[in-house]
Amino acid sequence: MKKIILSCALILSASLGYSQLDRSVRPKAATPPTINIKDSEVFKTNNGITVILSENHKLPKVSIQLVMGADPIAEGSRAGLSDITGQLIMSGTSNRSKDKLDNEIDYIGATLSATGSSIYLSCLSKHAPKGLELMSDVLLNANFPEAEFDRIKKLNASALLSAKSSADEMANNAVQKANFPKGHPYGEVMTEATLEAISKTDVENYYKMIFTPQGSYLVIVGDMNKEQAKEMVEKYFGTWKGGAAYKQEVGPGIFSKGNRVIFVKKTGAVQSKVVITYPIKIKQGDKDQIPLTVANGILGGGGFGTRMMQNLREDKAYTYGCYSSLDITNNGSYFSVSGNFRNDVTDSAIVQILKELGNITDSYVKDSELDLTKSVMAGNFARSLENPQTVARFALNIVRYNLPSDYYQTYLQKLGNISKEDVLDMTQSYFTAQNCNIIVVGNEDILEKLKVFDADGKIELFDAFGNEVKEMKTAAITKQQLIEKYILATTVSTSMKAANKKLKKVKSIKQVMEMSNAQLPSPLVLTTYFVAPNKTASKMEMQGMMIQKDYFDGSKGSSSNMQTGKKDFTEEEIAERKKKGGVFAELNYEANQVDYSLLGIEEMDGKDVYVLKVVDGESQSFDYYDVNTFNKVKSLNIQKAEGESVEVVRTFGDFKEVNGILFPHSSTLMLGNMGLDGKLTTIEINGKVEATVFQ
Repeated sequence: MKKIILSCALILSASLGYSQLDRSVRPKAATPPTINIKDSEVFKTNNGITVILSENHKLPKVSIQLVMGADPIAEGSRAGLSDITGQLIMSGTSNRSKDKLDNEIDYIGATLSATGSSIYLSCLSKHAPKGLELMSDVLLNANFPEAEFDRIKKLNASALLSAKSSADEMANNAVQKANFPKGHPYGEVMTEATLEAISKTDVENYYKMIFTPQGSYLVIVGDMNKEQAKEMVEKYFGTWKGGAAYKQEVGPGIFSKGNRVIFVKKTGAVQSKVVITYPIKIKQGDKDQIPLTVANGILGGGGFGTRMMQNLREDKAYTYGCYSSLDITNNGSYFSVSGNFRNDVTDSAIVQILKELGNITDSYVKDSELDLTKSVMAGNFARSLENPQTVARFALNIVRYNLPSDYYQTYLQKLGNISKEDVLDMTQSYFTAQNCNIIVVGNEDILEKLKVFDADGKIELFDAFGNEVKEMKTAAITKQQLIEKYILATTVSTSMKAANKKLKKVKSIKQVMEMSNAQLPSPLVLTTYFVAPNKTASKMEMQGMMIQKDYFDGSKGSSSNMQTGKKDFTEEEIAERKKKGGVFAELNYEANQVDYSLLGIEEMDGKDVYVLKVVDGESQSFDYYDVNTFNKVKSLNIQKAEGESVEVVRTFGDFKEVNGILFPHSSTLMLGNMGLDGKLTTIEINGKVEATVFQ
């Protein structure tokens, strides 16, 4: 009975409590807690290092980051120098080879890494002396071995090849060039020419200039007290010498008057990469930084609940994702909105992005939007404190940017106090839909639709690296004349009669090319065969292992690789092979009624080239011929499958005559994001080709 009475009382109590709760009134948010981040110890060494110590003895670990005090440097004709230097710092010292250095780091279970302006160490506190010995050896004695310098340059050359087919990279490069002027460190982009211009001496000089104790910061976080820190800093960094930190005042960026439209051509793309961006006047630690970040989170900087996502993904179904972002530094800051959109809705997507940029400046945001964004930011902030590098960054920012000592301790209070009025003030101060750089990377078919976004209908054309290019010019010759000139140039002939006579003598061709990449353990060997009138075959091997092969014997064929096995050619594929048979497929275009057209003349890598387009069903290819030599210097093949496009790009160079015919002896091959450099090692004309090649 007592249990029943007690239960009834509890039910009654709960009912009374519920009846007194007014659901129409939003409950007040709890007072945000103060984050307990212990104040750092700060002291300076005799040679100019500012040491920032944040003690934390919960775990026997310590992280040490050395950050240079120099401003970013405009690298001009050697753009990319800081990146190359950063990649080379860990390549060995005068005391240790790269392998020895790596082995010693691994032996103590440490992490030791570097960038073009910092060195980072993380290890158990008992291994701190050994870790600091290795760190100081890298700092004081990095020797940039020639072999490693060459390897790093080759890696970057491959990355640049990849950038030419990556919409994201193209867009990023255009953003830098659009937002910042020539001569600004953030307005520079590494290209093949600037990479080639960088020498080992440039790297050594840059390192000496940037890595100097004066104005540098040494941030120590973890299991180390002040006495230990002072002793170790003196022991391992006390002899470090250098001049004053490099300083340069740079402007905040290029502020457009009216919207500016920039187009980067990505031939055959089935979707467009859109970035709407502009510089903003704000620096690290500015009083507006936190409320502006909240405003950005509501607009598009958070998850699926943001305005950009709700409009362009959930409502319009234009994209899988559309996001906004802030990039805030002391040397130049900018705002961006970006997403990938189908070609047919590219212009509509831009309209909606600009609409959202305008709408958020017109009225207060909803309470639900503000609360959700602040909650997400608070959670992200709390989780970030679990990472020692976050604490180190906070400690560095306070000293470097002269922030209040409790800036991060009171972060949640500042975040919690942000109101709808604050957000509207931020959007009206920093967001605009009228003075934007509207950057589109995509197929030229959408070009005309973009003119409406510029008051004068003007569109600026950029290449993959953000450099301005000229519009395509009309060719003064026909497509048939281009093919003839190409055949005459390649056969070193003065008439088509002489060229055809020479080609009829070619009964077979075998070519062997070594394709290398700095990340591959050994070269790929590509062997191609041709047997008149239209037999072809190819195989790709690595260290004797077959990677891929295909053949066509004039009536049937197949392809096979390690992943999918063997697949016979379809009737359509066989018909296509027959159409494009012969030493030069171009000779058969007219007779076989191939759909091809001469688009015009465009600039490519500083040279004018004819662009020939060939269409085969959903697949298409583009061949590029030098306007002076008529050599084919590039080919782009685009195949579409299940709504996706697959690109294969080849470039050709070093043309040499073999048996009266010019063959390229060097080439590059881009397969997706992988770039390969090729060198022709063997070429046999009218040699014996085994019948098994075509089986």
